[in-house]
Amino acid sequence: MKKSIPIFALSLLMAFTVSCVNKKADSSDIKLVTADEMKQIIELEDVQVVDVRTASEFEAIRVKSAQNIDFNSPTFDKDIQKLDKSKPVVLYCKGGGRSAKCAKKLKDAGFEKIYDLEGGLSKWEHSKILNIEKKS
Repeated sequence: MKKSIPIFALSLLMAFTVSCVNKKADSSDIKLVTADEMKQIIELEDVQVVDVRTASEFEAIRVKSAQNIDFNSPTFDKDIQKLDKSKPVVLYCKGGGRSAKCAKKLKDAGFEKIYDLEGGLSKWEHSKILNIEKKS
């Protein structure tokens, strides 16, 4: 009984340490950003800006430097493989749902630095912070 207490305590300590390390790694891989932060990232870093909405949504309104990779497309998984995993990726969609799912897929695929626009394009399109193009 006396030998099992230190072993149990050591096991518990190791489990706690490993779980904290994993949580820290997970939270640093994907970062929610505001439009101000997104603008700074685009200006200061060599990033890939990806709009994960449909092609028709992308044609109507988009961030000027963005490329379109439709999250709901059957070729989505193949399309994201064309991106550079070592370069930061900034994602956005209309409301934040699709880009959050895409961020997880990118993380699972081995991308190193992922930013996700908080609230999506609909939250920020009238703020004049982002360089947005609208179809006339």
